[in-house]
Amino acid sequence: MRYVGGTVSRIIRFEDEEEFIEDIDFALERFSYLATKYGHNPVEGVILWDYVGVQDEEGVKVFRIGEFPFVEGTLKLDLDRIRILEQYFDEMESRRDELTVEEINYFVEMLNEALGEERVYYDAYSLGLDRNTAYIIINLVALNYLEGVLEGKDREIFEEAVEALLKYV
Repeated sequence: MRYVGGTVSRIIRFEDEEEFIEDIDFALERFSYLATKYGHNPVEGVILWDYVGVQDEEGVKVFRIGEFPFVEGTLKLDLDRIRILEQYFDEMESRRDELTVEEINYFVEMLNEALGEERVYYDAYSLGLDRNTAYIIINLVALNYLEGVLEGKDREIFEEAVEALLKYV
């Protein structure tokens, strides 16, 4: 666990990936709702072992291995780059059930080489993640603030979100 400037980050492990994603989505939806009202979101980031980022003309778009067909149409890149990305992501997606973080990292390095520039990012390898792990960044200041100001229904929403997180943290 690392503590930096009011945040704590840590690698969390889970047995059931689908259940973990449901729980994290549940917590993130509630924290996002509270952030719109109170301006503070305790979860600053979650990175799963198979998250990949692609830089396009608008910024970095993050998705999971296996989701490229759904993201492909949103990427603002020329057709040649899209085709190169598609070729590599199709290969990774066809082997998703057996891929390791080392293999994904290697594919990303080869993909960037094929593109002629660093446009695809994969942080899970350098963070030490593996299957059934995620990296989470929690803002303790925001968490403490919300705990101190919430009442009624918003407090219930907050407690539900915290309970979902505590299953893993």
